[in-house]
Amino acid sequence: MTDRAGTPADPDPPATGGEEPRRRHWLRWTALGCAVVVLAAAGVGWWFYRKLDDNITTDTTAAAELEKYEKERPPAGTSAARNILLIGSDTRAGEGNRKYGRDQGTQRSDTTILLHLAAGKSSATAVSLPRDLMVTIPSCRKPDGTRTREQFAQFNWAFEFGGTACTIRTVEKLTGIRVDHHMVIDFRGFKKMVDAVDGVEVCLKEPVNDRDAKLKLPAGRQTLNGEQALGFVRARKSIGNGSDTERMDRQQQFLGALVNKVQSDGVLLNPTKLYPVLDAATKAVTTDPGLDSLRDLYDLARNMRSIPTEKVQFLTVPRRSYRYDANRDELVQPAASDLFKQLREDRPVLVTPEKENDGKPDDPGSPPSATPTFTGRNAAEGVCE
Repeated sequence: MTDRAGTPADPDPPATGGEEPRRRHWLRWTALGCAVVVLAAAGVGWWFYRKLDDNITTDTTAAAELEKYEKERPPAGTSAARNILLIGSDTRAGEGNRKYGRDQGTQRSDTTILLHLAAGKSSATAVSLPRDLMVTIPSCRKPDGTRTREQFAQFNWAFEFGGTACTIRTVEKLTGIRVDHHMVIDFRGFKKMVDAVDGVEVCLKEPVNDRDAKLKLPAGRQTLNGEQALGFVRARKSIGNGSDTERMDRQQQFLGALVNKVQSDGVLLNPTKLYPVLDAATKAVTTDPGLDSLRDLYDLARNMRSIPTEKVQFLTVPRRSYRYDANRDELVQPAASDLFKQLREDRPVLVTPEKENDGKPDDPGSPPSATPTFTGRNAAEGVCE
């Protein structure tokens, strides 16, 4: 082959000129595809985030009422410690709750727990406040706008009188501890939380058949679903000696087992397990404005995850039968004041099983302990210990 001048022409280049454009074309489409996948994932993630965030109910009424009494409330702590009041509402209103009784338009807090998260994430101490504890309930605003008078009555009346704000003010008056946040959960929310972690294991020494709690279980080790778990923590007459004290102990055991299940099962590290738990949790709770976002709740869960289960402690405030009515409780002093002071000042609280407290006086030759000791349990023990 020659050119027009008759001289030999240069050989044709190899037939690869079309491959480079095709390669660039393929790379562009690959990059575009990756971008679409990333954007889609981000969009789905944002949708999940917004869905979970919108699940949460904010209690603005309590926040507004508490603001009116800011001057009489305990001062906010200076450390990073936080106090969260957990309230179990026995309301029959709402989906799925009416089968537990007739809705009379009122509610009481049969379960109230003051959760203290120590600074530095070193421990979590959950203190149960008995529903029958005799306390001073301040004048509170009722749902219809009228006000109650200050009175000496059993603790769970505060929630019936004036809801969350009245309960918080009663707790703060009793303990001198500032309540930083609160959560309220009803029957339906509790069941959904248990179902989200695929149930919680318990052990029963004897079979249970409690019509009031809608609970029928055989003896032995078993995993309870949400409905069964609700009956387990509500039952009183059919398990043990029928006392509210034993029911509180059982509630503490169950919550410890629930914490242990969440931490040991890798729920917080596994997105496929975490989402159902977050979905149930966000639907279950009504919170103050300081905890009403998914980020706030996740930060709280992450802080709990970093605390060893043996440092997640449960106890009931020191109390005994009320001197004027054996069906009511009163604080045991100075033990109760010592406990409140330790929590107020974010100092360690030592909780030991009841079997370790033999009731004998300390050895006079041994130095007194600088840390008060209280009877209780920790999450590492589980219900079947």
